[in-house]
Amino acid sequence: MDYIDYYKILDLKKNASIEEIKKAYRKLARKYHPDLNPNNQEANKKFQQLNEANEVLSDPDKRKKYDKYGKDWQHADQLDAQQNQQRSYQSQGNRSGNTGYGEEDFSDFFSSMFGGGGRSGRNSPFKGQDYTAELQLNLLDAYTTHKKTLTVNGKQVRIKIPAGVENGQKIKLPGYGAPGVNNGPPGDLIIKFNISEDPKFKRKGNDIYLQEDIDLYTAVLGGQKIVETLNGKVKLNVPEGTQPDASLRLKGKGFPIYKKDNFFGDLYIKWQIIIPTNLSVAQKEMFETLAKS
Repeated sequence: MDYIDYYKILDLKKNASIEEIKKAYRKLARKYHPDLNPNNQEANKKFQQLNEANEVLSDPDKRKKYDKYGKDWQHADQLDAQQNQQRSYQSQGNRSGNTGYGEEDFSDFFSSMFGGGGRSGRNSPFKGQDYTAELQLNLLDAYTTHKKTLTVNGKQVRIKIPAGVENGQKIKLPGYGAPGVNNGPPGDLIIKFNISEDPKFKRKGNDIYLQEDIDLYTAVLGGQKIVETLNGKVKLNVPEGTQPDASLRLKGKGFPIYKKDNFFGDLYIKWQIIIPTNLSVAQKEMFETLAKS
């Protein structure tokens, strides 16, 4: 895998603060976002690299490993363990009068780990680095199962998005990450869904909440109201004497439950009663008569 300098990608120095990293990422992510650069593979590749750089450098533990091992930072734990083991062998050898592993042997270990061969002749395979991507959806997108094509590291990846995904949810596509080291398996592609808020429908888990206006006369006398839902219009009866903020529940008219076919949450509708204004003299007199009665 080609080495990517995450600091260079974000145009930062190695001593950059977390706030500087976040600020640089936000600025560049807006510039190279796929929505602003449709059909631009170079911009999409840059956006992917920005996501990778931000994920690593904004995490103190990952950043420490990256600063120490560069492109091999994901194998830091294995490398640290091997280094400790080598030091232990050296220490035991010194106590017994046998130097055991020397600096040359230690260099051979690194060479064998990452493709140089070395005297040991052992090349340890490691899984490739995972890629991460963020996918923007609106509420209606998340309501229906559909397919979408992403550009990841210059390659077209067609994925199926199940209905019911939640904001912030992640899915893993095995094998779509970076190539493995020393014939190791490729990494995975981790996709995070960012679902924008809808101005009308409010989602809470698998339930949907919305407010609908009715006039005062319908609230007092009762009537019918046609309401637009996520899967079509429904005609509802408004009971006589409906009070302000009264609500009703439509079972199974909410959001689809993730990976459960034909299972849905509920829809909750709250009635908002519109009080008439700019009444004529005659209308006011009618209300006064009602009030007296």
